[in-house]
Amino acid sequence: MKKLPDIKQDFSGWYNEVIYDAELVDQSPVKGCMVIRPYGYAIWERIVSVLDERIKATGHSNASFPLLIPESFLKREAQHVAGFAPELAVVTHAGGKELEEPLVIRPTSETIIHHMFSRWIRSWRDLPLKINQWANVVRWEMRTRPFLRTTEFFWQEGHTAHETRDEADQEVQTMLQEYVKLAQNYLAVPVITGTKTDHEKFPGAEKTMTFEAFMPDGKALQMGTSHLLSQSFAHAFEMKFQDRQEQQSYPYLTSWGTTTRLIGALVMTHGDQKGLVLPPNIAPIQVVIIPIFKSGTDSSVIIAAAHSLQKNLQKEGVRVCIDDEEGKTPGSKFFKWELKGVPVRIELGPKDIENNQAVVVDRIGLGKRFIPLSDIVAEVATLLNTIQTIMFKNAQERTHQMRHKSDNLVEFGSLLEELGVFYQTSWCGNAECETELKNYKASIRCILEGRTFETCFHCKQASKSDVLVARSY
Repeated sequence: MKKLPDIKQDFSGWYNEVIYDAELVDQSPVKGCMVIRPYGYAIWERIVSVLDERIKATGHSNASFPLLIPESFLKREAQHVAGFAPELAVVTHAGGKELEEPLVIRPTSETIIHHMFSRWIRSWRDLPLKINQWANVVRWEMRTRPFLRTTEFFWQEGHTAHETRDEADQEVQTMLQEYVKLAQNYLAVPVITGTKTDHEKFPGAEKTMTFEAFMPDGKALQMGTSHLLSQSFAHAFEMKFQDRQEQQSYPYLTSWGTTTRLIGALVMTHGDQKGLVLPPNIAPIQVVIIPIFKSGTDSSVIIAAAHSLQKNLQKEGVRVCIDDEEGKTPGSKFFKWELKGVPVRIELGPKDIENNQAVVVDRIGLGKRFIPLSDIVAEVATLLNTIQTIMFKNAQERTHQMRHKSDNLVEFGSLLEELGVFYQTSWCGNAECETELKNYKASIRCILEGRTFETCFHCKQASKSDVLVARSY
C-alpha cells in the first residue's frame, strides 16, 4: 500500500499525490487541463445539486450560452478586455480557412450574455432578469495545479440585471451568502467574506465581494466571488430600457460564480495522512459496507445482510455502497475507502451476523462501535450529523489559530510563510502600500468592515479599514 508524503512536512506534495491516488483526477494530454475522474466528478455533482437548488430558489433560471465569443465583444468594455487579455485562447481558423473575425473561447460570459440581455430587456417590466449558467471556461494559466488553478475548469456563472443599484447590490450580497452557506454547511469549510481591492477586483466591476478560505498551510484560497458590475457593461452593450417614468435608462448588472476549485478546498481543509476526509453532507458515498468472509462460513448470508442493510439505509436517504469485490483483503479495502474519505465504514462478518450486530468505524477517529442491526440506521444517521459538525468545528478552530493581528508589515511579513499564518492588519487604501506585499509573496485577500488599528501596515498614515493579508493559491 502506497504511503502518502508527510502532510505536515510536504503539504504540496501530499495534495498532489492524494488527488491522483484517491482517483479524483488524472493528467490530460493538454498542458494545464485536467481529466476529472468519476469519483471526483461525483463530488462536483453533489456541489452542483446543492447550489443549483439554491440558485433556483432565489429566483434564477438556468440557460446556456455559446462557448465561442466574437473578439470584438470583449473589446467593448476596456477594463474587461485588459484584465483578461493575457489569459485568452483565440480561434483564428475554422473550416479550413481563416476567420473574418477571431473567436475567443470564453474566459467568462459577461459579454455574450450582456449582448443577449440587450435584446431581451425593453421595459422595467422585464426586470429583474436573473440567469445562471453551468459551463466550462478557459483561461490560459502559466502555472497550474488540478482543481486549484487550471486552464479549463467547470463553474457556474450567474448574471442579473436590475432597475436600481440598491437592488443589484442586494443581489450581490444574497448570492455571496448562498456561497457562504454552501461552504460552511456542506463543505464544512469556514470562510471569511469581504471586498476586493481595486487591484484585485473583477475587470470591469465597480465592486467585487469574495469569500476566502484559509488552508492548513496558511495560504488563502479564493472560493468564489460576487460582483457589482453596475452600468459599465450596460453602456458598452447599449442595454437600455424604458423605466417607470417612461425615460430611457440603463440597468444595473451583477455577476457571481464559483468553480471546481471547491474540490481542492475540500481536499486541503480536511485531508489527513490517510488521504481524503469528506464531510457527510457533500460526500458522494457516505457509508461503505464491507462484508468480511471467512473460510467455512456461508458468505451468502453475509451478502444478504449487507444488501438488506444497504436498502434500509437508502430508504433514509443515506448514500451507501457495498464493497464485495473478490480477491482483496478487508485491510486493503479499509485502506481504499479511508483514502477516498468515506465518512463511515460498516464491517459485517460471520460473528457480527451471529450477534446480530455490525462494526461501525468513522473516518475522523471517534472510535469503533458495535451497534445492533436493529439500531444501525438511526445510529448511522446521528453519526453522520456528528461528523459534519465536528469537521466544521475543527476547521473553524484551526482557521482561528492561524489568524493573527498586527499593524507592522516589517514584523509580520516574514511570518506569513515561516509560521503558515495570515494577518488581519490596517491599510490606508493606497496601491503603493498594497504593492509592498509582493515582497513577501502576499496580497490583500479582502477588505473588512471596521478598523482595529489607527495606522497603515506600511506607510503609517491613517488607516481606512482592516484587511486580511496572506499568501494565496
